[in-house]
Amino acid sequence: MADIIVIIILVLLIGGAAAYMIRAKKNGVKCIGCPAGGSCPGSGKTPKKKLSGRVIGRKTMKISGMHCAHCAMDVTKILNQIEGVSAEVNFSKGTARISYDREIGEDVLKNAVEKIGYQVTGIS
Repeated sequence: MADIIVIIILVLLIGGAAAYMIRAKKNGVKCIGCPAGGSCPGSGKTPKKKLSGRVIGRKTMKISGMHCAHCAMDVTKILNQIEGVSAEVNFSKGTARISYDREIGEDVLKNAVEKIGYQVTGIS
């Protein structure tokens, strides 16, 4: 009897989750479970930015609050908008590898990321 109850509960939970995902996709949500409510601006692949000069340094930024590939694309786009910066972001590690061809202040990098809603926990 207990096995039947457990099976019924599992079917209800899985059915509810499937119904939620179907409704979300019908409503145009790009990223189900995303903290931005599925309205992440990123979609598709972000092209790698080439620097105009030779790389003079690299930094690794620790970022919290990224939960999906769309979030990583959002951070990549904002960092790559900074002149002289090329970034590759990995949301699963919570890091951004930043290459630069001119001196860039850490405060500039940090402010850009925090302006779009993520928290920088360190730069090395």
